[in-house]
Amino acid sequence: MAKYKSMLKSELADAAGVSLSTFSSWLRNDQDILRSVNLSPKAKYLPPCVVRYICEKYDIELDE
Repeated sequence: MAKYKSMLKSELADAAGVSLSTFSSWLRNDQDILRSVNLSPKAKYLPPCVVRYICEKYDIELDE
């Protein structure tokens, strides 16, 4: 199991192979999880729990 760390939204978008605007639209569909960790939609950094959730939901593999 990969160890997840905080990441910039742009880094995770790159890992997913999509533009930042596409990635941001994905996150709009996940507002509940963002609110549950008190994360602003405008936040640039995503905490490890959100990175893990997004990676699992969108099948994103991160380099270790």
